[in-house]
Amino acid sequence: MDGVTLRDEILTKLDEIREADILVGIPSYNNAKTIAHVVRAVQTGFAKYFPDRKCILVNSDGGSKDGTMGVVHETGIPDLQSILLHHRTEPVFKIATPYHGIPGKGSAFRTIFEIAAALHVKACAVVDSDLRSITPEWIELLVKPVIDHGFDYVAPLYHRHKYDGTITNSIVYPVTRALYGTRVRQPIGGDFGFSGAMARHYLTKDVWETDVARYGIDIWMTTTAIADGFRVCQSFLGAKIHDAKDPGADLSAMLHQVVGATFNLMETYPDIWKKTKGSVATPVFGFTYAVGLEPIAVNLERMIERFRLGVKELMNVWELFLPKEIVALLQHAAAEQQGQFHIPNEVWAEIIYWFALAAHHKILNREHLLKSLTPLYIGRTASFVMDTKDSDADDVEEKIEDLCRCYEEKKTVLETHWDSKGGAA
Repeated sequence: MDGVTLRDEILTKLDEIREADILVGIPSYNNAKTIAHVVRAVQTGFAKYFPDRKCILVNSDGGSKDGTMGVVHETGIPDLQSILLHHRTEPVFKIATPYHGIPGKGSAFRTIFEIAAALHVKACAVVDSDLRSITPEWIELLVKPVIDHGFDYVAPLYHRHKYDGTITNSIVYPVTRALYGTRVRQPIGGDFGFSGAMARHYLTKDVWETDVARYGIDIWMTTTAIADGFRVCQSFLGAKIHDAKDPGADLSAMLHQVVGATFNLMETYPDIWKKTKGSVATPVFGFTYAVGLEPIAVNLERMIERFRLGVKELMNVWELFLPKEIVALLQHAAAEQQGQFHIPNEVWAEIIYWFALAAHHKILNREHLLKSLTPLYIGRTASFVMDTKDSDADDVEEKIEDLCRCYEEKKTVLETHWDSKGGAA
């Protein structure tokens, strides 16, 4: 039995199980308060939608100190008959194991991939351990496109508040779409379906001692699936509601991690993105419906002040690689009254590409470079908030579509300067 990082007792358990049809993995770290709901949803999904399939739930844990794995072992479905459409003919297995390797979500996923490969599973899914909005239907929606329609990767599609997911909306989605030509709306959504073949493919990649293992796994999985030519689709899951992130946490850390991972993937696939033109829609499964969303408060004044402070303190850094006309526009924006504050789509797309080029050409320390993006991102977010304050969800989505088209048009900046030395002229 294979398994580079699997413990002996897990290998013994896998020898007993031998093979399985469906695997759902739940990575965790100190999620005892929320994981029982997720485990029940997964088990109910197995019972309701896959009664004749051999299913396994795998909890890959990062060394929780709050009894998370114990909760997984103890959690069952109290009234199984009430949700069954058919009598279950195949058993459901459950494994909870600490993972080895660099602490992080990617290492947790590696263990899940290895168990999937060892059991020759046909279809897999991974779901976050702090989800409050997961339902049994999520399991069907993430797994069925693989089993019934031959897709290798199922990305999640959620409705989110217009001011939620701004890193995705303003950078990660537009960049991924422009570079690789496939419209996957939530490339870092966290809940994915994939084929057994896709899991085995991920294991062949030499990334498990890198930042991918720590925090870059979501964008890496999505980009690898697209760029390596696997069949990709999306499933509509409704709303994503999970544990609120610490509002006191430094936003620049997440921005640094996610954008850094996106830039790293540019280094892996230049032959793919250089020849990709435009983008195509991705098939969507599931019934799309309106959902109630929790409001998100924003402090525009503070955001614009953070941008102005960045212009004052970091302009000498940005001048190393940004074109003079963009530098001038940023200085002008910082001097504007709050009501007139605006960073246009075209300028924003160019800024991100020039940052990618600066990272590629190693113009300055990578961490300093990526962290210097924070006040620009906050300024762009403030501009977006002002632009959409009276917009409904459909209008906001159309504005994001406009931004994506700008990224596709401005991609020539990246293509023209990637193989040349230095920054902007």
